[in-house]
Amino acid sequence: MTTVTEAALLEALKTVADPHTGKDYVSSRQLKNLQISGSDVSFEVTLGYPAKSLIPALHGRLVDAARSVPGVDKVNAVVSAKVTAHAVQRGVQLLPSVKNIIAVASGKGGVGKSTTAANLALALAAEGATVGVLDADIYGPSQPMMLGVSGKPESSDGKTMEPLIGHGIQVMSIGFLVEPDQAMIWRGPMATQALEQLLRQTNWRDIDYLIVDLPPGTGDIQLTLSQRVPLTGAVIVTTPQDIALLDAKKGVAMFEKVGVPILGLIENMAVYNCPNCGHTEHIFGADGGKRMAAEFNMDYLGALPLTRGIREQADSGTPTVVAEPDGEVAATYRSIARQVAVKIAEKAKDFSAKFPTITVSKNT
Repeated sequence: MTTVTEAALLEALKTVADPHTGKDYVSSRQLKNLQISGSDVSFEVTLGYPAKSLIPALHGRLVDAARSVPGVDKVNAVVSAKVTAHAVQRGVQLLPSVKNIIAVASGKGGVGKSTTAANLALALAAEGATVGVLDADIYGPSQPMMLGVSGKPESSDGKTMEPLIGHGIQVMSIGFLVEPDQAMIWRGPMATQALEQLLRQTNWRDIDYLIVDLPPGTGDIQLTLSQRVPLTGAVIVTTPQDIALLDAKKGVAMFEKVGVPILGLIENMAVYNCPNCGHTEHIFGADGGKRMAAEFNMDYLGALPLTRGIREQADSGTPTVVAEPDGEVAATYRSIARQVAVKIAEKAKDFSAKFPTITVSKNT
């Protein structure tokens, strides 16, 4: 009878690499509680990012690797994901019940940033994360419509608000507090104060990722958010068009100046495929976002096509990830979401919540 050794098992399990990081789970210390009892083997692998759609295949690969070791009969493998809080800008503390905050930004309006933010949030939720969306566009809130949510937030104490729920996601927006046709004629300080209230006076519930849909540009709201809100990172959305790229570069520069890391770039409306004849047309130019990502040494997260379906589904309150969860576009959004989550998982963890609170009292 062949004796199963830990060394042999670890060598076999090292052959299984994470599809996103390329690292094996042994070297990265994600493999825990390896136990051997005769011919029976058990172990656990904990991912640092949500990957519900990948876990079944990954589980199979790990089991097959363990069974390749002579003498192994039964394999009990548990593969799960655990999202933790990660480092933010210096001097800014995390929000209670929110582990990571991701700003979705664009330098220019009309590039599909809000649609991308909604689908990114839904994709993270589809992969198993608890997700919230903060609509930071005080002047033109669109997330209530895109996520199919309406009504007024409830408040049990008159000071804080309960987020509304859309497709399983916690949502807060100024659009819930004003009439749909009311123009927000506010100067910058009023708008930024309203944003901070929406963020800090909402009772977010155990959020893994809070997606903040920023208004376009680099004005007061963007600066306030990037300086006073604990951002884990930012995602830049652009079309391949030179004009959009020019403004997107300004957004990148702003985040760099305030110490917010860029998690990557998404190229929206990258190509149009005619549904009738199959002709492909790069209406806004080809690969502009990919070139910009290379120029700024950013991760190129992926490209979304210019399709009527994405627009119609967002307008109807059922974005693509929930309208066509098994479709090609939804798969692209989920891939982008996992890449963003992987980038966050690779960042340093934030342990401030575990530090004791120190108070200094004067002896009498």
